[in-house]
Amino acid sequence: MSRFVDRVVIHVAAGSGGNGCSSVHREKFKPLGGPDGGNGGNGGDVVLVVDSNVHTLLDFHFRPHADAGSGKQGGGANRDGATGETVEWKVPDGTVVLTPEGEIVVDLVGHGTRFVAAQGGRGGLGNAALASKARRAPGFALLGEPGETRDLVLELRSVADAGLLGFPSAGKSSLIAVMSSAKPKIADYPFTTLVPNLGVVTAGESVYTIADVPGLIPGASQGKGLGLDFLRHIERCSVLVHVVDCATYEADRDPLSDIDALEQELSLYTPSLGGDLNDRPRIVVLNKIDVPEARELAELVRPEIEARGLPVFEVSTATREGLRELSFALAKVIEEDRASKPEPEATRTVLRPTAVDDAGFRIEPDPDEEGGFIVYGERPQRWVRQTDFTNTEAVGYLGDRLARLGVEEALARAGARPGCPVTIGTHTFDWEPSTPAGVAMMMHGRGSDPRLDQPERIGAAERKVAKLARRARKDEDDDE
Repeated sequence: MSRFVDRVVIHVAAGSGGNGCSSVHREKFKPLGGPDGGNGGNGGDVVLVVDSNVHTLLDFHFRPHADAGSGKQGGGANRDGATGETVEWKVPDGTVVLTPEGEIVVDLVGHGTRFVAAQGGRGGLGNAALASKARRAPGFALLGEPGETRDLVLELRSVADAGLLGFPSAGKSSLIAVMSSAKPKIADYPFTTLVPNLGVVTAGESVYTIADVPGLIPGASQGKGLGLDFLRHIERCSVLVHVVDCATYEADRDPLSDIDALEQELSLYTPSLGGDLNDRPRIVVLNKIDVPEARELAELVRPEIEARGLPVFEVSTATREGLRELSFALAKVIEEDRASKPEPEATRTVLRPTAVDDAGFRIEPDPDEEGGFIVYGERPQRWVRQTDFTNTEAVGYLGDRLARLGVEEALARAGARPGCPVTIGTHTFDWEPSTPAGVAMMMHGRGSDPRLDQPERIGAAERKVAKLARRARKDEDDDE
């Protein structure tokens, strides 16, 4: 038996970018080949794509995890790494993507609509791409960025023009079955409909969709019954149809009290897509008039319902009486609603240039560290993620980039002092200014950076002095 699932939680993880390569070209008779390290490949994305042939979120219920491929590392000889494989998940039309806290991220409507649920990480640059006039042979490369990881909630909200509402066993499933080609389960016991049903109706030149949700009962807003959990499927409807059972044998029910009870439950439901269900047009369908007592009751209550300003149709799904008039009346209301809406526009490319006074970052005092500061901003945080902190030259390059961006000047203006902790992303540094905004410029050689604790490895200059000293001692010994 197939299952209907209209709400799932998914866990998506994009691929990480590949690391850049630090390599020097080596070839016979070419002693100065220069850097030739390639760039790392970008990580793959996780993309949600609307497919009109998909009608449920069942696949995500059993397989809620999506992991895209990571980019490959760059190689020597200017070989770039391969891009990670992108994962595309097909979702039904009308899927709404939310955060775990309930905030709407995007509403996916229309076949082919795409949404990047998780962005793949950028690949790191190789040392060939980092070479410049000032740094002709970089001894480092940038790391790839980690891919984005998110938890998202998918909710299916049917794209229907008309929604059928009513008590259990009011005949909603029978009505949608005779008006369209839908084949819902029909039985003579309450709550036969456990999942929403969707059908397509043709009335003359008009074609529209109609949705049937599980029956509502008084107290549904407090969790009774099933209907309130599925009211999201009528949020997009242009018209709401009250299907009233005129042949019910329950003594405490009548058409007017049924309508009032359903309207009370609708008033307690707030659509998360915006709008108000109270503003939607209503149509009342008095069903089962093939039963003589039901026809008499329908004729009795019809004037009172019409006095409320509601159109009334007496129908029978058994004999199909009144169905043609109902289908054309629904088509008229739906066409009027479509005509009142603006014409859909093609997707535009929106360009948002950076403001002139936008530095690309901001600095705030660290609430957890006295005298400390936190640097916020996409660029500095990305640069920190891409830095190999085991390579002192790479750290020096990071410091130079931050200085050119103006971070050190901004820290000095904010009151930072040498040695105070500065946090960028997940890393905390002891700030040692190297620009005129702080102290005098500190010159240093290639492969080292005074902003880091210097390694114990002996440098080339020291090795040369030691070598000359050993040679001098050897000459003295030969003379003796």
